Formats: sequence, structure tokens, C-alpha cells
Amino acid sequence: MTTILLADDHQVMREGLRALLEAEPDFQVIGEAGDGLETVRLVESLHPDVLVVDMIMPGMNGVEVTKRLRQSSPATAVVVLSMYGVESYVHKAMRAGAKAYVLKEASASELVHAIREAVAGRRYLSRTLSEQAIDTYVKETLSTALDPLLALTTREREVLQMVAKGDTSKQIAASLGVSPRTIEFHRASIMRKLKLRNQQELLRYCLRAGILAADNPL
Repeated sequence: MTTILLADDHQVMREGLRALLEAEPDFQVIGEAGDGLETVRLVESLHPDVLVVDMIMPGMNGVEVTKRLRQSSPATAVVVLSMYGVESYVHKAMRAGAKAYVLKEASASELVHAIREAVAGRRYLSRTLSEQAIDTYVKETLSTALDPLLALTTREREVLQMVAKGDTSKQIAASLGVSPRTIEFHRASIMRKLKLRNQQELLRYCLRAGILAADNPL
């Protein structure tokens, strides 16, 4: 039996995915999450065989979730399910450790196939995406300087995600259970490490890095 956890901030999407996947006799959905932080907690607790995760979610996006789980739950295969076919998003997801990247416009049978490929340890990309382009990108990036995001701690990446979507230091502190002063310290460290000077530069950086969707209201 293949155990699966679903992560998407839209309940209707999660309900549809659950019905679709549980129609497979060897699939069992063992949990659902509506944001990135909850996703990480559930995966680390339940250790599903597969995580099907949306690219853009509150708290922590699909790439950040994948990076975190590569350390804390390496046996969980990550399948990114996204409406965004932007090549940079695909690159970041695969570099972070995702086994598959499937577009939401894909058929149900393609998603099922992607999950089976991921469980088998193989990589899968939606048919409309270029695997050759991904291979080229991965090879090139291995010889380039490290992504500045890799210099951030896990907590700093969590704070960055929340700052980018407009949360105040007080709101972030309440969500993470720390003091606003601690969040201000993290914000200053993030800006220094990423060589950013103000909020506008931070938002532009997050758009380029795929932390925010291009159509985000911010």
C-alpha cells in the first residue's frame, strides 16, 4: 500500500485529489495539510511514502517544503502539483529534491503515473515540460555559485516566506511562537545575507526565486 499526504491550500482541491487517488486500490491518503508549515509537521509525524504538494502555499512554499523534507523525511517522495509550468519553478523544485512535477491541467491518469514513478525512485515531468531542459539546468547549476537562499537557516526561510506575503513581525511572531524582536533579528539577517536593502527589493527577489507567484497581489 502506498501512503500519500496531500498539501494544498484549497480544500476543494484536496477533496478532489483524495477521491481521485483513493480510487486506486493500492493508494491510501493518510493526511491533508493546508499550508507549508503544517505539511512539514505532518510529514515528519506520519512519514508517508509520497507527498503531493502545491507549489504556492501559505507559510512555506513547495520548494521550501521539499528542501526541509529532504533532511527530515528523505524516504518520502515529493510530487509537486502546480498550475505553474514556468521553467524556473520546475528547476527549483527538482533541485530541491522533488521526484516529479505535474501540472494541474494534467489528467488523473498522468498524476497517478507520476506518483508511481516517484515511488519507484524515478523522476517524472508533465508531458508538456522539457526533461532535457531540466537536465541541462541541473548540470549547469552544479558548477555555479550556491543559491543565496541556501545561506538562510530553516527559520529564516520560514520568516522570509511570511514577510514576502505581507505578514507583519507581530503576526509572524504569533504564528511561530516567538517574540517580535526575534523576528526583527531574523529579518535583518535575511536582508543582509540576500544583500537586499528594502521591502520592494525583497519582494522582487521572492518573485524571481519562485517564493511568490507572479500574480500575487503584493
